[in-house]
Amino acid sequence: MKKIDIHVHVRQYLTKYEEETAILRPSSKDTYITPEQLKVLYDKLGIEKGVLLPGESPEGKHYSVTNQETMRIAKDYPDMFYWFCSVDPRWDTNRPDTDLSYYINYFKSHGAKGIGELTAKLPFDEPRMKNLFYHAEKCDMPVLFHVGTDSSPYGAYDILGLHKLESVLSEFPKLIFIGHSQPFWAEIGDDVTQTSRNGYPKGPINKEGRVVELMRKYPNLHADLSANSGYNAVSRDPDFGYSFLEEFKDRIYYGTDICANRNYEFFKLADFLKEGKDSNKLSKEAYELICRSNALNLLER
Repeated sequence: MKKIDIHVHVRQYLTKYEEETAILRPSSKDTYITPEQLKVLYDKLGIEKGVLLPGESPEGKHYSVTNQETMRIAKDYPDMFYWFCSVDPRWDTNRPDTDLSYYINYFKSHGAKGIGELTAKLPFDEPRMKNLFYHAEKCDMPVLFHVGTDSSPYGAYDILGLHKLESVLSEFPKLIFIGHSQPFWAEIGDDVTQTSRNGYPKGPINKEGRVVELMRKYPNLHADLSANSGYNAVSRDPDFGYSFLEEFKDRIYYGTDICANRNYEFFKLADFLKEGKDSNKLSKEAYELICRSNALNLLER
């Protein structure tokens, strides 16, 4: 069974000159991966298709991947990609009454299956953010979001306990919210602190955290396992992790968050899920839903 990747970032092919003069992040000396480079990693991981997530919000960016570029890549590689559109709540009039449905429906008509990755550093309950959620719900487009904190350079802002997220989950019950990032997944256990929430808490989970509580209370909250944040959350305490995956098997998505052309620690997620299935700690049904069927149900509605 081939997997579907709910979260990946890709750039278009660059000319030799553009490649040689590309601006690299000083922390990692790399830039976004190309489709050809990604195909090698996808074959290694057993992934059939991925969801391209553009980024047009200015926060934390040295290189923006536009909706037009993402649309072009998805159309050039239809057997490899789905795509989401990037919609910033400050677009157009930068007001909480902007008709964002105009933009959302335009991208939807060109094949966009959702909105994301939402990275604007505004509180979840800020009026312009709520306007985005209103129009996303109206247009029946799920939103994949990155939670940010005071110290993080980007991400929808929330405080410890994810109370701002809860307010919009309640206000927009028909909108599918897909959670991602360290401050989201750190709250799988109740041991998270203000210091650890933007990192990767380790060790056994003795008591369920807010992510578990919110997923039980709000059926419109889904979860993206991509990056170290998702992998760490379910693997730090394997028995707890497999139980969590089993309980919410119909709302969790396999993902990678591949950006650059390198190997990642979180590639171990694929093995972790398979080991759970093979050892009967994760049912075959849950494994198939998380790795493939949930994504297809979301993307091919």
